[in-house]
Amino acid sequence: MSDLARRAWAVAAAVPDPEIPVVTLEDLGILRGVEEEGRTAVVRLSPTYSGCPATAAIELSVAEALAGAGIPARIERVLSPAWTTDWITAEGREKLRAYGIAPPVAGGKASLFGAGPDVPCPRCGSAATERVSEFGSTPCKAHWRCTACGEPFDYFKCI
Repeated sequence: MSDLARRAWAVAAAVPDPEIPVVTLEDLGILRGVEEEGRTAVVRLSPTYSGCPATAAIELSVAEALAGAGIPARIERVLSPAWTTDWITAEGREKLRAYGIAPPVAGGKASLFGAGPDVPCPRCGSAATERVSEFGSTPCKAHWRCTACGEPFDYFKCI
């Protein structure tokens, strides 16, 4: 990786997610790559899903961060292969948990109706939880409640 690409990666990797500011784009695994073309860094990003309302905001934030660092860049949206919650780093999962959002269950499958994954409470760790609504504060999260400590929480859905 060239020096320009390394610098661009470091800047883009540190950009926080606009909906969950405790995690970075690198934590979420949506920073797919950085290459140098001529004297321009080409930063490749994947949306968390095709309808994510934050996609344009993320791309703009990365472009602004790179411009602020004096790095000429172009942003490319990468749709294939599609992003998966499996790409969230271990550090990103811990940051979500510490923020009060249950990270996606490893190897979990999305379930709109019927039984879903066993989701431990991010506050007390209890497995005594229940889904309140498939739709939470953002489209990528569901609303859950812990029956042990009584606290509501968001669960980052498996994709």
